[in-house]
Amino acid sequence: MTGVHASAQQGFSTQAVTYAQGRPNYPRQLTGWLTDVLGVDAHSLVIDLGAGTGKFTRLLSTLAPTLIAVEPVQAMGAQLTRLLPDVRLVNGTAEAIPLETASADAVVCAQAFHWFSTQAALAEIHRVLKPDGRLGLVWSVRDESVDWVAAITAIITPYEGDTPRFHSGRWREAFNGEYFSDPEMTCFPYTHVGSPQEVIMDRVLSVSFIAALPEAEKALVTEQLRGLIATHPALKDRDTVAFPYQTQAYVCRRLPEKA
Repeated sequence: MTGVHASAQQGFSTQAVTYAQGRPNYPRQLTGWLTDVLGVDAHSLVIDLGAGTGKFTRLLSTLAPTLIAVEPVQAMGAQLTRLLPDVRLVNGTAEAIPLETASADAVVCAQAFHWFSTQAALAEIHRVLKPDGRLGLVWSVRDESVDWVAAITAIITPYEGDTPRFHSGRWREAFNGEYFSDPEMTCFPYTHVGSPQEVIMDRVLSVSFIAALPEAEKALVTEQLRGLIATHPALKDRDTVAFPYQTQAYVCRRLPEKA
């Protein structure tokens, strides 16, 4: 689809099931953040923009019965519908949200905004929000202070290329005071517990630019990851692994339209 980065379109299309299995869920504290900071409640109309397979949509659905998921990659949307058949799913991008002006109380982007951090996207999000609406941005970030987590980053970084990434910080450049206030962060610790296959292999192989690799290069990454799991003292012979994350949640307040 036009407006979707090639790495996202190809990688997320081929690895949608792996994404659904390997991506971590979110800390329980986010429920309070959504309610107290983003203002989401049972009367809110909330848009989950770039909803993917519905990992964050599921959390939102417990707070906001009127919830619309927007996702442009068909394979990802199919996983969302399987998980949450009662949630309304629409095909659209951040630059072309197929919803009415001033219709939403909140727009939330989980693991997604770095893909479309442009003035055009912020203008469109601004359009669909009510005057007092808020934009929420959420990312689960690997805790690279742990040595084996840093080793995973070292394995995959050579393949990153020009793929938009949260850690580059480039997503902040879109906030120039025209449509939204500067992002304000709240941080929550989170640990993804499961088998090495689930929390390491499935998680890493679902990274967009890894999923989009030719099979030979993907096999090399797979071999390196398996080698790390087989030899690192914190991972070797473990049936269960605790993968540490920080969940960073940002609120951006909609600014009035300029006269």
